[in-house]
Amino acid sequence: MPQLSFHSPIGELTVSEEDGILVSLDWGWAQDQSQTSLLKEARDQLIAYFDGYLRAFDLPLIPAGTLFQNKVWDAMQSIPYGETRTYGQIAEKLETAARAVGMACGANPIPIIIPCHRIVAANGLGGYSGGGSLVTKQTLLSLEEPKDHF
Repeated sequence: MPQLSFHSPIGELTVSEEDGILVSLDWGWAQDQSQTSLLKEARDQLIAYFDGYLRAFDLPLIPAGTLFQNKVWDAMQSIPYGETRTYGQIAEKLETAARAVGMACGANPIPIIIPCHRIVAANGLGGYSGGGSLVTKQTLLSLEEPKDHF
């Protein structure tokens, strides 16, 4: 499976593809590196996101998961940049339990691009399964906060 690793403000990240479609984003550095056009584009879009220039990703994605997980991940992708929804709000939309939404968030194979960090608890941040845990989630949410430009 072709993989490409790079440094980011939240640590080392690796993107992976199968058959020209992005299938995962993981924390850490992959041993073997491939510079496919899709992986370079994913890296470049992620860097632009971290630099504050990109608000929506445009990459072919196929996250491996159940039908339910994919419904949750689709709902995540509909949350606009800079906004959040609670686990309960997504659960209500999908007619399920907030806990089930949280489990699907934790199983997201393409975090950041599929923005599970935008799902929060009704009384705080909730959880985050990505590298750095809640510190990373808070960093990503802070990155998306409106900035005052003078």
